[in-house]
Parts: sequence; C-alpha cells; structure tokens
Amino acid sequence: MSHPKLRMRSAARAGVTAALVGLGACSNGSGGGLAPATGGTAPPFTAVTQVRVSQPVSLPPNCDAAATEGTLYPGTVVEASVAVSPTNSSNLIATWQQNRWSSGGSQAIGIAASFDGGNSWTASSAAFSRCSGGSSANAGDYARTSNAWISIAPNGVAWALALSFTGQLLANGSTSGMLVANSVDGGSTWSLPVALIQDGSGFFNDKGAITADPNDSNFVYAVWDRLAGQTTGPSYFSSTTNAGSTWNAARNIYDPGPNNQTIGNLILVLPDGKLVNLFNEIDSVGGGATTATLKAITSTDQGNTWSATAVTVSQITAVGTVDPSDNTPVRDSSLLFTAAVGASGIIYVAWQDARFSQGDHDGIAFTQSADEGVTWATPVQVNAEPTVQAFTPTLDVRADGTIAVTYFDLRNDTPDVSALGLYADCWLVESTDAGQSFTESHLSGSFDLRLAPKTTSGYFLGDYQGLAHQATAFLPLYAQPDVAGTIATDVFISFPPATAAATARVRQRFAARAAPAAVFTAAARQRISERIRFMRTQRLKGGP
Repeated sequence: MSHPKLRMRSAARAGVTAALVGLGACSNGSGGGLAPATGGTAPPFTAVTQVRVSQPVSLPPNCDAAATEGTLYPGTVVEASVAVSPTNSSNLIATWQQNRWSSGGSQAIGIAASFDGGNSWTASSAAFSRCSGGSSANAGDYARTSNAWISIAPNGVAWALALSFTGQLLANGSTSGMLVANSVDGGSTWSLPVALIQDGSGFFNDKGAITADPNDSNFVYAVWDRLAGQTTGPSYFSSTTNAGSTWNAARNIYDPGPNNQTIGNLILVLPDGKLVNLFNEIDSVGGGATTATLKAITSTDQGNTWSATAVTVSQITAVGTVDPSDNTPVRDSSLLFTAAVGASGIIYVAWQDARFSQGDHDGIAFTQSADEGVTWATPVQVNAEPTVQAFTPTLDVRADGTIAVTYFDLRNDTPDVSALGLYADCWLVESTDAGQSFTESHLSGSFDLRLAPKTTSGYFLGDYQGLAHQATAFLPLYAQPDVAGTIATDVFISFPPATAAATARVRQRFAARAAPAAVFTAAARQRISERIRFMRTQRLKGGP
C-alpha cells in the first residue's frame, strides 16, 4: 500500500538529507528541534521533552472474529484522550485507538496510566472489543471499537467511554453500542464494561464523550449522537447518579429534525452545577446545500431536563485539509470542535474554520461565553501562521485562567520537500489575557502524514487529540507518524516549559485575529457545503 511518493522518499532519503535538516522528525523519545525548511522564515527552536505513551502490542488479525472489511494497519495508534486525577496530579490516564482499520474503528482501545506525571507509563486495557477481552459473556462482544474518551471524578475514579460495533455502519446485521468502564486504581485495571445503549441494524451510535461531574463523584454524564438510518441523528444522553451502580436509560435530549443530525456532543459542567451540552448540528437545507452550526443546550437539574431551544454559538465553515501536491484529503476535525470551562465559569470553544481566509483554507477559530452559554464572542483566529492549513485543535484551560490550544499545521510542507512526504507539525499556543493574544510553542515535527493510516476520508491521526493540565503546566497528548518509512503511528506526550523565559521555543506573541469583513463567495460556500457532505458521507462509509 506504499504511496509512490513514499517509495521515492525511501529511495532518495540519503540524497536529500540536507533538504530535511531541521525538519526534526521525532524518534520514539525526545522530540527534535525545528529549524526552518529551505526558504522558511521560522526561528530555530530548542528540543522539547517528548515521551512515547503508546507501547508495542501484538493482536492477531482475526481476534475480532469477524469478516475482514477494509485494510488493517497494525502498529498504528490514533485519536488520543488524556485526563489528570483531581486527587493526585501525578496520576495521568491516556486512551487511544489501537490498530486502525481503513473502514472504521480499531481492534482495541489502548489505555495507559502514569503515576509520575507522565514520565513513564504502564499499559492496561478494558474489554471494549473482542480483541481486548470482550465476549458473549460481557458487554464487549464487538469486533471493533473507537472514539475513546476519559474523565476522572473528584474521588479519583476514572471513567472511560467507547463506541463499539460489528459490521458496516447501518448495514444489515450491524450492531453498535456505547460502553463505559471504570477504574478505581488510577487506570491500572478496569471493570468490565456496561452498555449504555445497544442497537442493531438501522441505527448507529457515534462520537461519544463522558464527563465526570467535578462537583459530585456520584454523577457521571455520557452523550453521543444516534443515527437512525441516514436521515436523522439526535443527541442521546445517559447518566449515573450513584457512582455507576446503575445508569439511567439512554434517551433523546435534542432532535435536529428529519434529514439532520448532531455530532460531537460534549457536556461541560459549570461551577454552579449547570450542564452545557455543545454539539455540531448538520442541517440539509434548500438547493442541496448543507450547513454546520455549533449549538448548545443546558440543564439545571443534572440532566433530568434540558432547555427546549438550542443557542447558536457559531457557524462552522471549514473546507478541510488536503495534501497540496495531489489534493488527497486529510481526515481532520472539520465536523467537530473542542471546548473547556474555566474555574470562573467562562466557556471556551475552538474549531477549524475557513472564514479567516475567505474560504481558501482552514485556520483555528476561538470563541468564549461569560454568561453560561447564553451569548458568545465573535470568533477570532488563534493559530500563529494564518497563511497555511491548520487543523484538529484541542483546547484546555488551567485554574489560573491560562488558555491553551494545540493543533497541527502544514507550514513546513514547502514545495522543495513536498515530493518526499506531507509534512505536518504539532503546536501549542497559550493565552494569559483571556484569548486576546497568544504565544506559540513547537511540540513536535515535522512528520510525514502519509505514514498515518488512511481511511476513506484521508490520512488519519484522529478526529481529536488530548490536552490536560496540572497546576502550572499543560500536558498535550497527540498521535504522530513514526519515521521508519512504513505506515505506523504512536501517541506521545510533550512537556512544554513552564515559562517563556526558560526557552527559545516560544515565538513572538501574536494577537488573535478577526475574520475579514467580506462574506464568502458562492464558490467558497459551495466548498464548505461539499466538505460537510463529504465528511458526513465518508463517516457512514469509512466509520468512526
């Protein structure tokens, strides 16, 4: 399955070392420093401390006990999630997809725990699929699993949610479920999973998130979208009020109407206990157009009832990421968003959006609400290099109000090296002035996205990545390709310096940028609509 340019890259490696000096492709250990590619203008960066979290595993190809559908990429891990224990900030738990299939999902959910702040990790697993202990004797009797999410309650109990499924999406004989497991020992061992919902043909449960209530360890909330055929996908919700002894029956809490769906549902808990469920509503509108709108509903009684009307946060106007040399798509987060709530109750949200380039390419949009989601600030751009494609943001906020966003971009995929690969870097920007200005740190790269597993939606590192924090430091967790010349990826954690003065890695501070006043052209709006339809359709074909 080698790409022609990958073969050329391998053959020509010895002869092009000079062209790649400073691109800093990272090995499994410390990250490489970044100097500008030929013709580049970025200042040099010092090395970043980087630790590999994922570990080699051996899962037999037939451990799923199902017919082969698509291409299996052994040795790949994608889509990271991470949480820090409120009872012990040295205890971190990470999850990811292990051994990705091109046609959707993975063989297992990888899990690892750290008890020294992320410097070393011990692998564990939960029975979310047959390849990791699921069977007819428990709820994990599924061929594949995906979309892992992790959250830790105030008492230190960790909760993991995963989508598990068998068979092509929505096809005859397919099954899917949302499964939850918990750990009472910091992520070293896990309970057998509990099914919050299980469906057969005609329905598919997708893109879940789990949130442990930071105010009360008895309450944990799970939310996802439930596709009913290819015509609608309401938001579904389940919760426990007794620390997992029982779970309330899953139910519809928001219906976008016929031919529409939600995706990316995520519950935030505000300091006063109010729940805010954010989601992207994909609507089919007149003339064959499709729109994506970031919306929110709220609950003041721990999810028993929800507001009848959704508040609009913003339109999501993404065109998606592509390989500039041949327009091969990159599967990014153009249908999704990332969000967090600060100690003061301010809600922060970021997502991919092309409004800042008038539809030419995606940047990273950022908005916030200081009134519990009733009104929202005009979105601004927060990626440092506005002229290049930026994608898959992940947002977090510390108790001191410092905001961080990680993302990938293609600034170093310059024409002189583009024939050798599709080069991306991972970055972190931080703001200490409520999102008015940011400084940028280089986390990793450049690495070749053509060495990531390829789905029907394109090269894939995950629909999202992980970002958590300790008292004075952010902890980015993300997938990146290896450098061996074969399709392989790992999950890494980086440790940015605590202060800008401690390193030369921080770029010049930049101000968040407003979008231009001009509206999208008709051609740009068509590109945006086509991207929404493409990603929506490919998720049904290529899986979660």
